[in-house]
Amino acid sequence: MTTTTSPSAVTGELGVTGPLVDGTWRDKTSVGAVDHINPATARVNGSVLLSGAQEVDDAVAAAKAAQPEWRAMSPDKRRRILQRVEELMLARVPELGRLTTLELGAPITMSSALAHLCAGWFGYYAGWADKIEGATIPPSPIMAPGLDYTVPESYGVVGIILTWNGPIMSVGMKIAPALAAGNSVVVKSPDLAPFTVARFAEIALEAGLPPGVLHILPGGPEAGEHLVRHPDVDMISFTGGIPTAKKILDSARHTLKPVLLELGGKTASVVFPDADLDAAVAETRSCLNLSGQGCNLTTRMLVHRDAYEHVVEAAAGATVAFAAGDPFAPTTALGPVVGAAARDRILGTVEQTARDSRLVVGGHAVDPATLPPEVRDGYFVEPTVLADVDPASEVARHEVFGPVLSILPFDTEEEAVALANSTPYGLGAVLYSRDVARVQRVVPQMQAGTVHVNGASGQPPGAPFGGYKHSGHGREGGKEGLYEFLQTKNVFIRA
Repeated sequence: MTTTTSPSAVTGELGVTGPLVDGTWRDKTSVGAVDHINPATARVNGSVLLSGAQEVDDAVAAAKAAQPEWRAMSPDKRRRILQRVEELMLARVPELGRLTTLELGAPITMSSALAHLCAGWFGYYAGWADKIEGATIPPSPIMAPGLDYTVPESYGVVGIILTWNGPIMSVGMKIAPALAAGNSVVVKSPDLAPFTVARFAEIALEAGLPPGVLHILPGGPEAGEHLVRHPDVDMISFTGGIPTAKKILDSARHTLKPVLLELGGKTASVVFPDADLDAAVAETRSCLNLSGQGCNLTTRMLVHRDAYEHVVEAAAGATVAFAAGDPFAPTTALGPVVGAAARDRILGTVEQTARDSRLVVGGHAVDPATLPPEVRDGYFVEPTVLADVDPASEVARHEVFGPVLSILPFDTEEEAVALANSTPYGLGAVLYSRDVARVQRVVPQMQAGTVHVNGASGQPPGAPFGGYKHSGHGREGGKEGLYEFLQTKNVFIRA
């Protein structure tokens, strides 16, 4: 594999990346190569050797062979290896950030922050590696006397399918706990963003991870389906969209393997009349992170009618302040969306919604004349605010996956709760109110895996993250995220 390790501009070359199988980077595959397009420039900036069934078979066989030794390794030694991964990643944050910016077009400040967060996840789960423990079951008077206890054990080979929108974060959320639990891992990295994941793998090997324990397979849907169906893959962890998740569940039924799903979201910010309105408006910036291409971004605001027009005006001003430009410039807050098709889809959704609502700001592609010359061909979409949105509309109920904020009014607490829960998703919610009694009433009614009050916290590695309803099942983060990659054995020794 060859990659440029210190790109300095948006026109920098990423080189070629391909599969990592049993510690060796392959220079050709059964599928062939595709060009990688830099979303900020619309120019080719690398090449991706895609994995197929042969590469999946080879990786799974090597992972299965390596897993018993990794599982049997003393937990403190596994901990030290993962701690070394964290140390090396922290030292390489600038490099990992630049790679993410080149492949995704994300602003360099955001890309560097994601790399730093990923390192933190490895540090967190390194600390768990030597603290995995079971429980002693109290004796029952109706059963035979003896010692009854549980032993958490690794699954074996875990297949991990990463999403393209910030895969370095998913590396930390998925690979770190899977390795800490003693599993070997076969990763299907996204063909749209494989370079940062590949660089992570090099760092992991440098840190002392045994070569057969981690495999990286850049590829498309065919590689993912073969990985899910493979009889020697014992578990699947997937982040992505609902249509793909349904296909994964259909494929997984052939081997009855467990599947952890982290899917989409339509997070609502519910602003009550007694809220700190400035803080609530500041939260609107969340919907512009990664150009709105995130599952848990606050893409809806539900605002009490008494504060509605004030919030609409203030949110529009805060949104417009986001500057689009060269993602390597430290002042750039808004990068491109992932491609031309995504840009056209987002703009089409906005145009359709604006017919029955109020387009407050945005709604178009960014004027190339306002951009630096080197990124004028990029896929930039204006920050967009839509007000008076129909609660039953597509933009109010489903992900736009672009820099678009929808604002809806409500009159009563009951109506606010109903609106917040009216989408198929249940990933997150944010409540703004100074009334403690109201917060205590409303939080239990939110159909969401995470509820923040008076401001979001980000995603610390110690907090469980996951969704209700169509946002998936299972949890990533915290102790819950570790035990997703473990299965429990009950042992009874008769006295």
